[in-house]
Amino acid sequence: MKFSSNYVFNAPAAKVWGALMDPQALARCIPGCESLTPDGPGKYRASVTAGIGPIRSRYNATVSLADQMPHQSYRLTIEAQGAMGFGKGQAQVTLTEQGGKTTVKVDGEGQAGGAVARVGQRLMDGALQNMMERFFGCLQQSMK
Repeated sequence: MKFSSNYVFNAPAAKVWGALMDPQALARCIPGCESLTPDGPGKYRASVTAGIGPIRSRYNATVSLADQMPHQSYRLTIEAQGAMGFGKGQAQVTLTEQGGKTTVKVDGEGQAGGAVARVGQRLMDGALQNMMERFFGCLQQSMK
């Protein structure tokens, strides 16, 4: 499953970058996040409760931020495992500042397996889009 979205922040790239690199801000804004613990440079362990359609489960995840170019871009990798299945994916996150505003572009792809994958591609796409909208909406609000 491929995905692509843009989010506009009324802030300079340096401030948006700071929020994207702040574990406390991330933990507050990731939907269903129960914990987010640093696990080395650019790496985190997380516990998240998430659902797609009628299937909800707690997932243990590893999150990695690689190829960091401060205030410009990074590569995000997530691998999650739970009782209802697994999910993994990668995304390129790019920040572009113009006129005091910053656009965050997220291009990626992911896959899921187990019971969670049986709900169907359309539901999975919708759930992923919803989680991303909630995350970036929260991050935008936290910067006001």
